[in-house]
Parts: sequence; structure tokens; C-alpha cells
Amino acid sequence: MNEYEQGQFTHIEDWKAKEPSVMNHAVGMITKPLTWAISKVIPEKAVEGALLAANKAGEFFADEGDIKRDGGVESIEELRTKDLMLSDKLADGVHNWAIAAMAAEGAAAGAAGLPGMAVDIPATITWGMRTVHKIGLCYGFKAKMPVDQQFILSVMSAAGANSIKEKTAAMLSLRKIEVMLAEISWKKMAEMAANNKFCQEAMVLAVKALAKQLSINVTKRKAMQAVPVVGAVVGGTMNAAFINDVCWAARRMFQERWLIENGRLLPGE
Repeated sequence: MNEYEQGQFTHIEDWKAKEPSVMNHAVGMITKPLTWAISKVIPEKAVEGALLAANKAGEFFADEGDIKRDGGVESIEELRTKDLMLSDKLADGVHNWAIAAMAAEGAAAGAAGLPGMAVDIPATITWGMRTVHKIGLCYGFKAKMPVDQQFILSVMSAAGANSIKEKTAAMLSLRKIEVMLAEISWKKMAEMAANNKFCQEAMVLAVKALAKQLSINVTKRKAMQAVPVVGAVVGGTMNAAFINDVCWAARRMFQERWLIENGRLLPGE
């Protein structure tokens, strides 16, 4: 690794060890009745449906044109081997834009109080998935295979972790995927996806687990948004905080994947 890559590797390790930034226990107890109310308006099954739709929508809306233009490349794949600093600069732009957009959306939905959350929470999840896809493009990775989609779900799981235990579990899942990506050719993965239902079954299980996790995480963050008087402020602030967590999870894990692909790290290290 060069000096810059070594510095980013240190940041990756620091991020992995960092406690998830969800509400503390005291605030959680105060907002518990509101959290219960939100869960009735937006049940876990609705979050699961939003995740399934969001993975496809996120991939569709993560356009490549600006990334190729700003990266000075003809194809996204060129960024997989070009320069980590360049990819990080591209990710900076996606990160900042995502925060601004989600803060504005959250403020608008929050002004409506509890009814607005029925629209806001699926939109937040969709935008989060879209942002992970978009950041992946900055590092040269497109989500074409089921294993890539599992990678993105695991990034969302790390971002939406409610405890260090959940975050560690997400890291373990990502590590397994990194090893798989390093050991199996893309052609072989395509054959596996076409001939084996395991990938689809694994995806369904991953979505179910993530829906449960995000239901807790997002409703905790957004509990005070159910109060119309303060909803706009809380909605904007919490959406910005959530998408910031998603962006950093995506950036750190795609940085690590880039380092592995370029021989700077061994998978599973």
C-alpha cells in the first residue's frame, strides 16, 4: 500500500470498531410509546417490501454518467484499478449530495407528523440503497450479480446496526462475501446464479433479517418526527444522520473491497 491507502485502511479499521450511532437508552425510553405507534403505521412487512423494491430501484436510479465524467473514465469498471484517492473524491460528492437531498425530504415529510412517515420511511430506505449502489460505482463496482446485491444488503445492515453485535455480524457477512468474490470467477458466479436457487433463498433471508433490524433502527431515530410541531426539524436531522451512516458504511466497505481487488489486502484480513 502507498501512504494514502495505508491511511484509509486505518480509517476502515477504526470504523469497524466504532459503536453504531443510534439513540441512547434514556432517549429510547422516552420515545418508546411513539416508536410503538410508528411500528403500527409502518409494520416490519412494509419495510421488507420497501427493501426488495429499493434494491432494484437503487440500482436503476444510480446513474453512471456523472461518475464517469468526473472520474475521467470511459467505463465504471476502470475505476476498480485506477486510484483510491480519485474514488474517494467521487464518493465525497455522492455523500454530500445524498445528505442534502435526504435532509430536505425528511423535513418535508416530518412537517406532516405521523402520517408523513408512511411515505418517508420507504423513501429513506430506497434512497439509502440507491446511495450504496452509487458509492459502489465510485470504486468501479456495479451490482450485477446476486452476490453483489448481498454485499449491498450487508452494507445496509452495518449502517443500520442497533448494537456492536449486529455490526460485527454484518462485518462477518461482508468478509465471507469478499472471500467468495476473490475465489470465484464472475463466469462461475453467473453459472451459480442461473442454476442454483440458493442465491435467491439467501437473498430472501437477508432481506427479512435486515427489515427487522432497520425497523428498529429507523423508528428509534424517527420517533420524535411523529410530533408535527417538531417533526420537520427531527425529520431532516434524522434522515441526514441515517444517510451519513449509510454513506460511511458503503465507503469503508467499498474501499476495503477495492484494496482487496488490487492486491493491497488479502480477503478476510
